[in-house]
Amino acid sequence: MITAYIGIGSNIERRKHIAAAIDELTNIGADIRLSTIYECESIGFDSSAFYNLVVEMKTSFNLTEFSSQLRNIERKLGRAENASKFEPRTIDLDIILFGEHTSETKPELPRRDIFEYAFVLKPLLELCPQLVVPQDGRTIEEIWQQSQFDSSLAPIPVWFE
Repeated sequence: MITAYIGIGSNIERRKHIAAAIDELTNIGADIRLSTIYECESIGFDSSAFYNLVVEMKTSFNLTEFSSQLRNIERKLGRAENASKFEPRTIDLDIILFGEHTSETKPELPRRDIFEYAFVLKPLLELCPQLVVPQDGRTIEEIWQQSQFDSSLAPIPVWFE
């Protein structure tokens, strides 16, 4: 089993789609752990705020199969096949880390979002502070300590089981 970290985001019917995505992830993995859910303003385009979190899970799928499973979940939950990065979305499922895999092609691993967005790094800090990021060599905690992020993300109470 491989440990994967998936970034989840939604700004359309956020509660419904976040809960549904987590439910779907239980069908393709095990030992699921959730970070805090944070509300964040949209970045790069003008839209309503997102709910974002990171999920840690174990999976027996290889990277290609796992990525395909995530795309299937996105489509099932109403995300358009040709959706732009900078537009509202029902659900966004991004592989942040997948075991020790590294890749510069899709899916990029480790995902650059670790270094660019507090709503990715802070949840990782909660889930796996001592995890060493492949190719980088620093732990999540070290990256957080060296970041310039404003840590004022707004936590959202969990509304589902």
